[in-house]
Amino acid sequence: MAWESLLLAGFGGALIGLLLTLFGGGGSVLATPWLIYVVGVVDTHAAIGTSAAAVAVNAAIGLSAQARAGRVKWPCAITFGIAGLAGSLVGAQFAKQVDGKALLMWFAFAMIAIAISMLIPKKSEGDPNVHLTPPMVLKLAPVGLLAGLAAGFFGIGGGFLIAPGLMASTGMTLANASASSLVSVTLFGSATSLSYAASGQLLWPLFGALVVGGGVGTLAAIPLAKRLEKRTALARTIFAVMVIGVALFILLR
Repeated sequence: MAWESLLLAGFGGALIGLLLTLFGGGGSVLATPWLIYVVGVVDTHAAIGTSAAAVAVNAAIGLSAQARAGRVKWPCAITFGIAGLAGSLVGAQFAKQVDGKALLMWFAFAMIAIAISMLIPKKSEGDPNVHLTPPMVLKLAPVGLLAGLAAGFFGIGGGFLIAPGLMASTGMTLANASASSLVSVTLFGSATSLSYAASGQLLWPLFGALVVGGGVGTLAAIPLAKRLEKRTALARTIFAVMVIGVALFILLR
């Protein structure tokens, strides 16, 4: 693989890591378009599998930090994640049977849906002391299954579905939901990428470049995040509009 491709993938990983750290869920949807239209990956399925693997690693790193901060509601997160894991495997298997062009078209529609969800004001109210109960499991399992199915099919982290799903099913706060969602993002991304890897559709050198670049982007975003604390709504709006623009570009192509 040419060094130019690895360099472009690394730069893309840095950009995506920067955006994820600054704006939260939604940034991972740019990984697949970047690999296809900038790096030059021809196989849509390989691009999705590779980006899913990178998303899983970045989510695991973020999860470690959130766990140390004590924000992860482990019982709820694990219940949601196990239910969604089955869905992600089914979604990835189904996606591999879909024509690459058609899959890319549906991916663009998913990007638009993610961007719209980012524009919806989010409330931080909730119960910071929520505990898993049997009735709660009956809510978490089906929502987790659907979120995993979408994440596996589109090869995305699914954070834009997971955090709202956790809040609706348990009543936890946005901060706890965002942190807890990383458990599912890690599981879904790992399952999706393993499914593609088993089919020989994961580009390991590009995966490595994305992960390394993502780490650099995350470190670079930390000082910038403090400056954007009072302008979060404006920043997320700009980012959402950018995602919609990329999606429209894909549809026009």
